[in-house]
Amino acid sequence: MADLNLMAIFARVVEAGSFSEAARRMGTSRSAISKAVAKLEKALGAHLLNRTTRYLSLTEIGAAVAEHCARILDEATEAENLVGSLNSEARGVLRVSASVAFGTLHVAPALAEFLPHHPELTIDLSITDRWVNLAEDGYDVAIHVSSDPPPNLVARPLAPVRRKLCATPDYFHRRGIPQTPADLVAHNCLDYTRSGEPGRWRFTGPEGAISVPVTGPLHVDDDEALSQAVLGGLGVGLLPTFIIGRELQNGNLQAVLSEYIPVERHVYAMYLPTRHLPRKVRVFIDFMVAHIGEEPYWDRQAI
Repeated sequence: MADLNLMAIFARVVEAGSFSEAARRMGTSRSAISKAVAKLEKALGAHLLNRTTRYLSLTEIGAAVAEHCARILDEATEAENLVGSLNSEARGVLRVSASVAFGTLHVAPALAEFLPHHPELTIDLSITDRWVNLAEDGYDVAIHVSSDPPPNLVARPLAPVRRKLCATPDYFHRRGIPQTPADLVAHNCLDYTRSGEPGRWRFTGPEGAISVPVTGPLHVDDDEALSQAVLGGLGVGLLPTFIIGRELQNGNLQAVLSEYIPVERHVYAMYLPTRHLPRKVRVFIDFMVAHIGEEPYWDRQAI
């Protein structure tokens, strides 16, 4: 294989259009450049340049080789830039969109630990359940709950979303504990209307997939508001543990029918596909993954 450094010099000569200009740009002598090209031609066993006293022109083989040498030079430059970006400090403004419940409970509080380690970084955090267009709206990262993230984005899982069928112990004392999903027909089922299928809860249980129609006095489009209604003793809710994990642990809420698992979803950190992920995006997502943990901290010791 010919010396890659000789190929890079040849690419510079073609780019500059002359030995003299290539030498000036590279900070060396014209004779050194000429010798390098001659050495490359000898190594390849091919005539690459037609030389006259006034100009250079590529031979047919030279034109083909020049295309590959330019590509090699570009890749080497990109590799250097990549190393520089990965080694550099995260800086600038990182624009993050996060869903209301997860962003409020788990993203915003984590920033107190994250930002002191990155003094040159500022975060612009938008708390919204609206799915933003990263490219058009200018966001670097979107953090949302989904069962099927958009295919045009890179989606890195942050945590599974485990939902529990729960109510207060007092509610179950008054109304009884359901033994099967079919028993929910006799309960006040407080429905989250943004689940994609209001009025119907789906589970996977010992018998396989189950779909249960539910009714109740409250329909709400916000998980946190729903959790407050459940905590108030109004009825049974199907709630994510990232909201109610602590309430399950301290006994304020009681989970039932744990062998019946709701349709699985995840919290994802999503970003636009790119060959070289910006340092600020990489360190933020890596931090969130480590902060949450392989077993999410809100699920540890949860009932």
